[in-house]
Amino acid sequence: MKKFLYLLVGAFFIASCVESKTVVTVTVTNPTALNRDNEMVEVAMGEVANRLKLADTAQVVVLNADGQQVPYQITYDEKLIFQASVNANGAATYTIQTGTPEVFGVKACGKYYPERVDDVAWENDLVAFRTYGPALQATGEKAYGYDVWAKRATTDPVVEARYAMELNPVTLARIDSLKTIDPEASKALREETSYHVDHGNGLDCYKVGPTLGGGTAALMAGDTIIYPYCYKTQEILDNGPLRFTVKLVYNPLTVKGDASVVETRIITLDAGSYMNKAVIAYSNLKEAIPVATGIVLHEPNGEVLTDAKNGYITYVDPTDNVNNDNGKIFVGAAFPAYVKEAKSALFSAKEKTERGGADGHVLAISDYEPGSDYTYYWGSAWSKTEIKSAADWNKYVANYAQKVRNPLTVTIK
Repeated sequence: MKKFLYLLVGAFFIASCVESKTVVTVTVTNPTALNRDNEMVEVAMGEVANRLKLADTAQVVVLNADGQQVPYQITYDEKLIFQASVNANGAATYTIQTGTPEVFGVKACGKYYPERVDDVAWENDLVAFRTYGPALQATGEKAYGYDVWAKRATTDPVVEARYAMELNPVTLARIDSLKTIDPEASKALREETSYHVDHGNGLDCYKVGPTLGGGTAALMAGDTIIYPYCYKTQEILDNGPLRFTVKLVYNPLTVKGDASVVETRIITLDAGSYMNKAVIAYSNLKEAIPVATGIVLHEPNGEVLTDAKNGYITYVDPTDNVNNDNGKIFVGAAFPAYVKEAKSALFSAKEKTERGGADGHVLAISDYEPGSDYTYYWGSAWSKTEIKSAADWNKYVANYAQKVRNPLTVTIK
């Protein structure tokens, strides 16, 4: 009888060990009076691995309070990231444990496009962007800033398909051959396959030119912007499913007579956000210097909002063809640190000609200290999606600035 009882107790003990799987509890606390929905949080993967005593090949799952899996990603800098939703002034709990993750769709990704003069383009479920590379600079075309691509009617990736359609060699040859024998047919075929035309999921209808475009940062010498040109090298560090990250290094800039200043940017776009994070560093600077985040103005009296105290700027862009029913492009930037000045700065008549007809920039100006990082957030939305008005966009960016100044607190145990 005793032997039977020992066996029974042993079996119960083994079963209990199997059922009581070790978990890491993640508590996400919201210090603001804003609901924080689907906001990306980060946990050090090394700490998770230590607590769970993971083998190198072990897999984990992230569970919400209802025990449902949520998508996650391990980033290049060894962070486990996932989207959390936390009520105003509240807290939410998630758990991480070993298990087999479900398959979730890609919501943030990007690619280097040597076939399109070295573009780097990226997107998430809401928005898409691109920046320009050395092959474009070699042509002599001046495009200094970020480009904004409008996206609608889908949360799936669309950028790669747009490039494929735009650059299809067979189609391009057909367009070229038709130019002499049937110019109208050539034009029609170009429109049918161009990413400058909305074929149902958005288009490129934003004009950058020789300006800071949709939120590029630049050093300033007095009131003069020291424009960065195209990147020199690119390295994609994260490529989905929830985060895209690219590192860009630029050719040396001449700053106050010093031609050795090198800019490095790390740009991150997370799923569910209209805004990119940019971390900028300048090497070889000898002294503090102003740095400006700029958004190009295509109307001298356009809808601009600047709020240095609360750390954001916005602009409503009329798009590159106001007669084509392209709606409006909303552009903005938000700043986690102190902004010294935010203003509209219009070009002189001469500079307007040099800047492709643009009217100026809306600028947010701060001081950059040598050896530091300048961090800010920039992005856009389109009036043909959920954000339909300037009021909607201004509220989004103002709230975003409040969020980056009051980040979610993440604790694990």
